[in-house]
Amino acid sequence: MKKYHFIGIKGAGMSALAQVLHDIGHEVQGSDIENEVFTEGPLRNKGIKILPFTEDNIVEGMTYIAGNAFKDDHPEIKKATEMGYEVIRYHVFLADFMSEYISIAVTGSHGKTSTTGLLSHVMNGDVETTYLIGDGTGFGLPESKYFTFESCEYKRHFLSYYPDYAIITNIDFDHPDYFNDISDVVDAFKEMASQVKKCIIAYGNDPHIGEIKNEVSSMLTYGIDSDDDIVAKNIKVTENGTVFDVTIKGEHFDTFRIPMYGDHLVLNSLAVIGVCYLEKLDITLIKESFFNYKGVKRRFSETKLHNMVIVDDYAHHPKEIDATLETARKKYPDREIISVFQPHTFSRTEKFLQEFADVLSTSDKAYIVDIFGSAREASGSLSSKDLVDLIPGAELLTEADLERLDKHADGVIIFMGAGDIQKYEKRFTELLS
Repeated sequence: MKKYHFIGIKGAGMSALAQVLHDIGHEVQGSDIENEVFTEGPLRNKGIKILPFTEDNIVEGMTYIAGNAFKDDHPEIKKATEMGYEVIRYHVFLADFMSEYISIAVTGSHGKTSTTGLLSHVMNGDVETTYLIGDGTGFGLPESKYFTFESCEYKRHFLSYYPDYAIITNIDFDHPDYFNDISDVVDAFKEMASQVKKCIIAYGNDPHIGEIKNEVSSMLTYGIDSDDDIVAKNIKVTENGTVFDVTIKGEHFDTFRIPMYGDHLVLNSLAVIGVCYLEKLDITLIKESFFNYKGVKRRFSETKLHNMVIVDDYAHHPKEIDATLETARKKYPDREIISVFQPHTFSRTEKFLQEFADVLSTSDKAYIVDIFGSAREASGSLSSKDLVDLIPGAELLTEADLERLDKHADGVIIFMGAGDIQKYEKRFTELLS
């Protein structure tokens, strides 16, 4: 048993990894800011100590794992380094940790968390699988031989990993504060793909997948009503979810039922089926696991109050918003769909301003709250008003006037964003209650 101290333990990946190490028998604690964050609940439930940042946390006998959001001059990192204690960056530690398992990386510009959550749940229906999900959820099983994890392209962190398999959900230009353009993103994914040991399972209709397929030895593609290797056909939407047939390499494989709505979730399911097929898992158990899946945190998480449906969702890129609104339309075809959106970072808002406006305009009504900055980017040259001006009928919204949402009495109100949009949702549900 080792003793670990996490510097920045409330970060989603850090929280998940801390839980994994705790579950497999290590002594774990960590430090972070004192503001409440949604990732800390599972840590506290497992009895993992969360301390405020201070140099006094740095003592002998610990291995220090540092979150990627913190620079080398962070007081705890600096003190540990000066004392000669081992400080390991999150992605470096994770790369070493996964070498003991059959590892499956889930990467892509969008859909990583949803797909990792689904993959982890479904595989555990047949084989013990340790997992690390980007919503702050981690679970370690001491006897497991499989490890599934969310693998992020930001700052090319995923190049630290050499997994057995990798799912690529899509390749898109996000993180304009780091990547130069889409070619820069594609180059990063090419290098990542070259490090996968066994096989890549990738969305075949992505316009950039062809460039990667030409450079790797083994890839299965998936799609809907397509000529890919893994294909969903005869898709039917039901009261309890979605039903579809799956063919693999032109042959009927099986029929699957998922308790979810939207083409993007069918595609996520196909990626998971691809991994299970390659590892020859028990398909009967896998089908059962699909149908009892409950989803991951902050991905179309629903609360029903009075006659309203209130949704919390992490969507913060135009394509993610589009997928979330598609789910809402398919699940609630007869209800008014209201978006309450918090733009995340000034650079992303400026880069995709028109795309945000276009997709939010498909809501029946859109409300926009102030832009959420970041530690890297506290201000910018535009405001949420610039987005509101591009969306017909849109309005600015503040915490002080959330009661304006009351007029959507039978609506589906979707709070979307990667910042602190949850405080708006929490305040609104308190008003309703």
